Amino acid sequence: MKNTSIAKDRLGKWRKAKDTAANITITGGGLAVLGAILLIFFYLLYEILPLFQSAKLELAERYEIVQTGESKSAETLYLGMEEQAEIATRLDGSGHITFFRTSTGEIVDSKQLPVGEGVDSFGLNSEQQPLMALAGGAGVLLAQPNYKISYPNDQRLITPVVDYPYGEALIDIGIPESSGGLIDTIAVRDGEEELVLIGKVDNALYGMRFIKEEDFLTEETVLIEEQLALPIIDIDINWIAIGSDQQWLYLVSKDGSFRIINLVTAEIIDRGRLLDTGTVTDFRFLLGGISLLVANDQGEIVQWFMVREDGKPPRLQKIRSFSSSDAAVTKLVVEHRRKGFIALSAESALAIFHTTSSRLLLEKTVAEDNRKIATLAISPRANALLTLDDAGGYSFWSLENQHPEISWSSLWEKIWYESYPEPDFIWQSSASDNDFEEKYSFTPLAFGTLKAAFYAMLIAAPLAVCGAIYTAYFMTPGIRRKVKPLIELMEALPTVILGFLAGLWLAPFFERNLAGVFAIFILLPFGVLLFGFLWSRLPKPIRLRVPDGWHAILLIPVVIAIVSGCVAASGLLELWFFGGDMRAWLTYDLGVSYDQRNAMVVGVAMGFAVIPTIFSIAEDAIFSVPKSLSYGSLALGATPWQTLVGVVIPTASPGIFSALMIGMGRAVGETMIVLMATGNTPVMDVNIFEGMRTLAANIAVEIGETEVDSSHFRILFLAAFVLFLFTFVVNTAAEIVRQRLRKKYGSL
Repeated sequence: MKNTSIAKDRLGKWRKAKDTAANITITGGGLAVLGAILLIFFYLLYEILPLFQSAKLELAERYEIVQTGESKSAETLYLGMEEQAEIATRLDGSGHITFFRTSTGEIVDSKQLPVGEGVDSFGLNSEQQPLMALAGGAGVLLAQPNYKISYPNDQRLITPVVDYPYGEALIDIGIPESSGGLIDTIAVRDGEEELVLIGKVDNALYGMRFIKEEDFLTEETVLIEEQLALPIIDIDINWIAIGSDQQWLYLVSKDGSFRIINLVTAEIIDRGRLLDTGTVTDFRFLLGGISLLVANDQGEIVQWFMVREDGKPPRLQKIRSFSSSDAAVTKLVVEHRRKGFIALSAESALAIFHTTSSRLLLEKTVAEDNRKIATLAISPRANALLTLDDAGGYSFWSLENQHPEISWSSLWEKIWYESYPEPDFIWQSSASDNDFEEKYSFTPLAFGTLKAAFYAMLIAAPLAVCGAIYTAYFMTPGIRRKVKPLIELMEALPTVILGFLAGLWLAPFFERNLAGVFAIFILLPFGVLLFGFLWSRLPKPIRLRVPDGWHAILLIPVVIAIVSGCVAASGLLELWFFGGDMRAWLTYDLGVSYDQRNAMVVGVAMGFAVIPTIFSIAEDAIFSVPKSLSYGSLALGATPWQTLVGVVIPTASPGIFSALMIGMGRAVGETMIVLMATGNTPVMDVNIFEGMRTLAANIAVEIGETEVDSSHFRILFLAAFVLFLFTFVVNTAAEIVRQRLRKKYGSL
């Protein structure tokens, strides 16, 4: 007895140790899963929080540059910096250009440009290509500051030079000698094939187009002159600007009146006012030469650009406005590589804006000792500012403004992008030129995600749930033991294989047999019901030969026959009902576009992938309903169908609902099938024959191309965070509904 008692004690202690170990392991595993989820959550936050930070501006150095002669008192016409923000350039009204170090003010080089007695007017091609047009007398000098980089003794050396790409002689723009006036306003626009110069003398416009041709023998570029015929203008011209495509000429007066001339036809194509109130204080192009920025004396900046609508002539359209204070805006400076700009007010306060995101990123007063800021420049990388006050003092600033293009509106609202006829939801993260306006709208991606999940669930949910009901409730145990593992085995098939088959085989198959495919969707349910009706009308001895639970086997040849018949008759169906081409009938008669890789293909392929998940969970939930409930219902006189509808399904409803939610989560997060079986175009169209792009597929496509820590890189992490939140919200809602269903039907 004593040995038996000792053995029982040892066995009890061993069982307790195993229970404790199991409890610790399970609890630790659960906590580890929760910890991993939290780590993912916080890592995503760590990557995306910099997107919404404001700009920071810090003073690095203040100094003055001692200059003599006319340069000391001459007006600053141009102030700029090179790529590294180490060397700055100043051009004054006397035609003197000075290069100096931004950190100390040390003069590196200084020279007089060959413009005669001085500069009558000044024009700049663009901040990206700072070709300067200096009007002196009746001619124009074209000069451009450049910076040569060398590495003597492994030390970077920047040597500033002045280039004259079209020679040091003044260029004639066709001003007659009888005019007797000076060019008081000048504009230049240089392109790969043409150079356009337009000047104003006493409110009369004169211009010249220079067509560039390469000499066959010397391989030098030769300019062929072409005089521009410009109309007489009925407003006082204070600003002249030439569009980047050299087609539009913009003329603006101080009172806000504008005229737009088509340089090809020499006709005025649009006229009006840029401002409702106030007067214009500055006017310039945004990056790319498409958008115009107009500032007034009331602190408002308005963005305009040309809009083309179908069947209508192009017109100048007001897009959006910006304001930081009521003080007059005295200077606008645009960024070199982004759609951002800086507004300097009469109170020497600067405000940094971004047009696409409509964000005010920073507002700060940058003058001291009652000085006023006369002009400023921003570095090409937008990481430094240089200001010049009215007393000749320079201030060099460090600027941090990494992700200005992101805001709630740019991610989720309609945005009017440059060259688009109207506001729209657009995702386009890259382009072939450097003047590209980033389009980071999540709306078409979220729409595509829900569209793909909807069509996948539309196919998978009824098939999986109905299959689970039949397998768990009506099928015999012998067949169930074969069918259930076979369907669950489908889940092991890699989705990349499904995507490959959907893109290369299923999509072309649907396109070739479109009428037959739709006939399958229509005729298959009716064919199964008709077979069931005819089977019920057969003599009882014949029906009793098939054991209970084996009737589903009889449907296999029926389904195969209907599918094969519909595919075989697809050509005849198209000929009878759609004139021989259903795709053309959809396009031309119904106006419904058809892409080979579309939502229907995705729905079928993703439905095939989601069915095993929903089926397995739902079947287990239905099969787990206590048999005593079913037997009790049958004993009380209910039919099997009444028992199924009134007892089994309500009791299993929490599990069925969980299966549907997990299946939906699988469909939302699916990547490879959507990536390979759709056109992968981020469009918003409910058309089942159009493709889409989902958030998950977008991450997979673009994450390998993006620069680390760039705005694009962090936005892809934001897309992952949106998917994470969506899954979290859906799972939370599903758990709440499941608990309520369990509480409601748990008493059955």
